[in-house]
Amino acid sequence: MSTAVGAGAYLHHMQLLSSDPGRLAGFYADAMDMAARPIEGGWIAEGPGRQVLFAEGPDKGLGYAAFACRDTEGLAAIRARAETRGAAILSSPSPLFGAEAFGVRDPDGNLILFGMSGGEVRRPGLRAPLQHLTLATHDPEAIEAFYTGTLGFLTSDYVRNETGAVQTCWMRSNHEHHTLACFRHSRRGIDHHSYEAGDWALIKDWCDRMGDRRIRIIWGPGRHGPGNNIFIFIEDPDGNWIEISAELEVMRDRAPMDWPHEEHSLNSWGRGILRS
Repeated sequence: MSTAVGAGAYLHHMQLLSSDPGRLAGFYADAMDMAARPIEGGWIAEGPGRQVLFAEGPDKGLGYAAFACRDTEGLAAIRARAETRGAAILSSPSPLFGAEAFGVRDPDGNLILFGMSGGEVRRPGLRAPLQHLTLATHDPEAIEAFYTGTLGFLTSDYVRNETGAVQTCWMRSNHEHHTLACFRHSRRGIDHHSYEAGDWALIKDWCDRMGDRRIRIIWGPGRHGPGNNIFIFIEDPDGNWIEISAELEVMRDRAPMDWPHEEHSLNSWGRGILRS
């Protein structure tokens, strides 16, 4: 099996920007079964295996996405690879990482951090660790080249249109089918971020939680083709899409697959939401 320098890194936390970060933190606390509290520079919401920070800025903005490594050797290898390929190494602004952490900017200007995990948040709540980030981009080929070439991620699958152009690309930095993906879109930034419940039965519990709170499920339950995962989507007050997923494919030794640019690829059970 091919191995990536970034293998073993996982999405540890994110910072979302908002014109009202306190309100957004409160929504995540209620909807996503987390505890919210103010911190220097904004807010944080924390749940089992998931941490999201909120700071002042434009709605639907990404402050940063932070990937944790399980050992210092892996972190050093990602940094060395990025430096060798000419990426500017930046300081990490995250309060959840230590001095060893660093950042890089991808071709769209998204700030991506790497550091060491301080351990999983332990508190009662429904299980669904933060699992992947999906970007909207004008140029999925450039995004793929950066994350695979500069950072050492591996490509898992593509969606291609009738001319063969890539519309969507899924990439991984560990054994899970994707920890980062990108859709061709008319804008740049976040498409959605996702939490992995792990088991289909827990999707029902999450659906019940949303129903109790009158939070509308905007897409799903459904099943993606790439990744083979079962999903639901909700939307936060700023318009960010939130996915809760289950049974995501664990990657073994297989080459990337090409999927047609059609609704069935994105949802084999029904309606698909195409971005382009």
